[in-house]
Amino acid sequence: MFTGIIEAIGTVEGIEIGRLGGALTIAAPFARALVRGESVAVSGVCLTVVKRSAKTFRVEVSPETLRRTTLGRLVRGRTVNLERAARLGDRLGGHLVSGHVDGVGKLAASRREGNARVLEIDVPLSLRRYLIPKGSVALDGISLTVNSVRGKRFSVAIIPHTAKATIIGGKKAGEPFNIEVDLIGKYVEQLVQPYRKTGRGIDN
Repeated sequence: MFTGIIEAIGTVEGIEIGRLGGALTIAAPFARALVRGESVAVSGVCLTVVKRSAKTFRVEVSPETLRRTTLGRLVRGRTVNLERAARLGDRLGGHLVSGHVDGVGKLAASRREGNARVLEIDVPLSLRRYLIPKGSVALDGISLTVNSVRGKRFSVAIIPHTAKATIIGGKKAGEPFNIEVDLIGKYVEQLVQPYRKTGRGIDN
């Protein structure tokens, strides 16, 4: 589990992607501290460390992850957001992020608003129902607040600190995002689904 507060920006040093999956080697400031088997969110995707050196770590990527996320589009030299898994007792500065990406969105437009940059993101219609104004969403692993929702598009505001501390500041129109909607909303939907079909209340 993660918090959506990015710890560092990493750089893809090596990439092996094929029909059966692949692996990434990523340079990271905290690589030396990693242990084999621990989880790291790479631009919002929870991956397992299989090897590490003083400056890099290696993760394996399944075909399902390549289909559902942007990792298959990475190239050597590309930067990624990094967050190590949260520990019990850590402060939850963002929101609960599982690292299980729900889909890929696209930056449709952006504009300046005071000191912030407002991004408008197009999402698959299947994710629209989980997005609510002032709710939470993770974009490339970054915990953000939804400003507004209209049709298949929602907006978020990026403050200068977030733009500098993550890769989101360099995003251009048309570029993709890994999107994870609020985990709580998905569980609530699963819980009430049987009752919506029957029209009965949960207490019945």
